[in-house]
Amino acid sequence: MDNRNNTIAGWVLFAGICALGLSIGSGMVFATHHPEKEGYPIEDSEAGAGGEAATPLPNLLAAADPAKGEAVFAKCAACHTVNQGGANGIGPNLYGTMGEEIGHGKQGFAFSAALAGVGGSWDFEKMDAWLTSPRKFAPGTKMSFAGLSSPEDRANLMIYLNSQGSNLPLPAPVETAAAEGGEEAAAAAAEGDAAPAEAAAAPAEGEAPAPAEAKK
Repeated sequence: MDNRNNTIAGWVLFAGICALGLSIGSGMVFATHHPEKEGYPIEDSEAGAGGEAATPLPNLLAAADPAKGEAVFAKCAACHTVNQGGANGIGPNLYGTMGEEIGHGKQGFAFSAALAGVGGSWDFEKMDAWLTSPRKFAPGTKMSFAGLSSPEDRANLMIYLNSQGSNLPLPAPVETAAAEGGEEAAAAAAEGDAAPAEAAAAPAEGEAPAPAEAKK
C-alpha cells in the first residue's frame, strides 16, 4: 500500500514539475517587449498639411461667415442668450459682448473671480483664446465648456457675436508667405507671356526692317 501511495505521489510531483516547466517556457516565448519609445506622435490639429503655419486670425475673420457662426452658437444656446435685452441664464446674455470689459456688467451676472480678474476688454484675440479653451484663458473659471478646436468655427462665431450689438472693426488681413508666393508666380507668368510677343515683334537676325509706308 505504501509503494502504491509513493508511486501516486511521485507521479503527482512529476506532473507538477512538468506544469511548472511549461509555464516558465511559455512565459519566455510569449513575453511582451516594450518599445524603446512608448506612445505615438500626435500631429498638431491646427497646423496645415505638410507643417504649414496656421492661417492668421485676421485672415480667418475676413473670410468668416456670420450665418455659419449662428449655427456654431447653437452649442452655446443651452447656457446663453444673445438677443438684445435677453435674460441671463447659466451664463450671461451675450448681446454686445465684443468690446465689453471682461467678466463685468451683464446686468449683475455673477462672474467667477478668475474671469473677472483677467482684465481688459473682449477683443478678437482674447475672445479667440477664450473660445479655444476657457480653462486655459482663465484658470478657475466656472465655464464648463471645453472649447472649440476649429479656428474656422471660432472665427465664424466671433463674427456672429460681433454682429449682435458690437460691430468692432476687424483687424487688417495679414499677407502670408503663400499669398506672396502666389503673387510672384503670377508676375513670372505675366513676364513669360510677354516675352514671346516681344520676340515675335523683333525682326529676325539679318532681316531688313519693314519699309515705312510711302508718303503720299
